Amino acid sequence: MLKKLWLHARAYSPWILAGVACSAAEAVFELLIPLVMSDIVDVGIAGADQNYILRKGALMVAMALVSLCLGLGSAVCSSVAGQGFGANLRRAEYDHIQSFAFSNIERFSTASLVTRLTNDVNNMQMTLMMGMRLLVRAPVMLVSALILSIRISYQLSNVFLVALPLLIVAVAVILVKVGPMFRSLQEKTDALNLVVQENLTGIRVVKSFAREDYEREKFAEKNSDLQSTSKKAFGTVVVNMPIMMLIIYGTIIAVMWFGGQMVYAGTLETGKLMTYFTYITQIMISLMMVSMVFMMMTRSVACAKRIVEVLDETPAIHDDAAKKDAAVADGSIDFDHVSFRYDRENPEWILQDVDLHVSSGKTVGILGGTGSGKTTLVSLIPRLYEAEQGTVRVGGRAVQDYTMEHLRNAVSVVLQKNTLFSGTIRENLRWGDPNATDEALWNACRAACADEFLERMPDGLDTDLGQGGVNVSGGQKQRLCIARAILKKPKVLILDDSTSAVDTATDAKIRAAFAHELKDTTKIIIAQRVNSICEADWILVMDDGRVAAQGTHEELMKQCEIYREVYESQQEGVSIGG
Repeated sequence: MLKKLWLHARAYSPWILAGVACSAAEAVFELLIPLVMSDIVDVGIAGADQNYILRKGALMVAMALVSLCLGLGSAVCSSVAGQGFGANLRRAEYDHIQSFAFSNIERFSTASLVTRLTNDVNNMQMTLMMGMRLLVRAPVMLVSALILSIRISYQLSNVFLVALPLLIVAVAVILVKVGPMFRSLQEKTDALNLVVQENLTGIRVVKSFAREDYEREKFAEKNSDLQSTSKKAFGTVVVNMPIMMLIIYGTIIAVMWFGGQMVYAGTLETGKLMTYFTYITQIMISLMMVSMVFMMMTRSVACAKRIVEVLDETPAIHDDAAKKDAAVADGSIDFDHVSFRYDRENPEWILQDVDLHVSSGKTVGILGGTGSGKTTLVSLIPRLYEAEQGTVRVGGRAVQDYTMEHLRNAVSVVLQKNTLFSGTIRENLRWGDPNATDEALWNACRAACADEFLERMPDGLDTDLGQGGVNVSGGQKQRLCIARAILKKPKVLILDDSTSAVDTATDAKIRAAFAHELKDTTKIIIAQRVNSICEADWILVMDDGRVAAQGTHEELMKQCEIYREVYESQQEGVSIGG
């Protein structure tokens, strides 16, 4: 785990080394200052030598200034290294998530991924920043102060034989208890973020059903869980401080008692005892700093494991078998006895033995009930999922022969859930073609019948959509997503029930535009309305993961009972509505 994390900190190794050197040197200078103070007391004051006192005083000031500069250098280096490490780690994690297939993303909740990218990475960079300063400074100061205190009085140093083991045992017990609590703390943070995310994303549904009180209760429950876990974790950590202080003050009292007797007996000088008190304080503070770092590292280990879980996740779909120069020649699509299931451990197949062949430029309609496998079927074409059995071909080649970039640039997909991003309409449309001119944008909008409402907007293409496209209706959002897909000039265009929110007249206009504007593009239309696909060149009827029937509208009306029943029920509904 450390090796994987070091890869993202290695670029800042000069800063880390410089920061460590500054921290170590700062600790050394701080330890030398009490020795100079001891000389002032035992030599300068005892001998009433003013010049000696001034010289040693000036030396103390100079050493303090050097120590200050080293401290500032350590702070700067640790900040640069810590922030850089955090940025690199966050970028690596985010970039890796972009390579995930849908099946990989489904292993983590969105809220958990957000927490891992923000909260967990922040903890890691803080650990590096504090570790560079404390993990070096504290041990150097601890060891050096112990050596110097033993040199001052070997007998008096026996006090540490009791104090140090007590401190080590106390810190070890706390660390063992607090480790699992920090892991639980991060999981509770995930759960709270999930509630907040769902509430804000679905705020219109919440208000439509007047479920604010229910959502408040959900939030209160998760918030209370997080609060309770935080209290347990940090409450245990807080116990560390009074235990440390009790041992520190106990040690100081013991040194006062035994050291005072030694001064009275003449075996120890007063200045040396003062210096000894300084070293005791530094030793104990060093131990406190070490314990704080260990506490922080315990939480960081929990965060690091969660980050590495994401970095270690192997993308289910990759380009290893792809031929880099392979380009999609045309929009022909072939399914050769394809079967698929989301979980290989689950015996239930989502798609079973699908055999399908579509010529380039044709329009294919797909009809079927909920859960019949329609969306899954079309998701295999751009490799959003990977077929477990059989072969999917586009342009005469297996989809694995193409890089995902080449394949997905040739296949435009308008999914069931239409997604627009914050920004202007122009910026969203240019996802289809970053270099599209205004003329090309308007042509695509006309083909998708989006020009009808765009022309009424004061800012036209520069209209701000707000977060997630909240400033447009569901039907308008669908038409903008279709326009965005058209701009790619794809070899294959997949519409997954993407005209469900528009009226039948507009739906007919869009289909007519497809026939005129996208003659050479293979069009696959998933629809619940038979009228949306009845003019297609070929129609598939899906049932329980299988192709129950296929043919033209006229053929299916004669041969397929499922298709005929759906058509007649919809026609009857239209007659009643009329």
